[in-house]
Amino acid sequence: QVQLVESGGGLVQPGGSLRLSCAASGSIFSISVMGWYRQAPGKQRELVAYIINGGNIRYADSVKGRFTISRDNAKNTVYLQMNSLRPEDTAVYYCHAVNLGVAYWGQGTQVTVSS
Repeated sequence: QVQLVESGGGLVQPGGSLRLSCAASGSIFSISVMGWYRQAPGKQRELVAYIINGGNIRYADSVKGRFTISRDNAKNTVYLQMNSLRPEDTAVYYCHAVNLGVAYWGQGTQVTVSS
């Protein structure tokens, strides 16, 4: 099995920045996709960004130009650099990974954007 542990969440003022990390460990053979989802209060979970094997990257329109996803394959770690944060970015951010066709989720890390 694969374990995903997120870190880097916290409280930040509007316009500020935050960097999230997600480290995968366990019985890893081949992770084809790593990404980030988020769930705001009262809303459905939504895709934020993902990066697939080979480096193809996609972003949600709401974060495009502000967030940057990157991946260190040697460390099985994915990062999310979040700039120009807005109150509507407030959510629990979940790391997601696919290993041998099986999906895994982290426990989530809280990001709060508020004055």
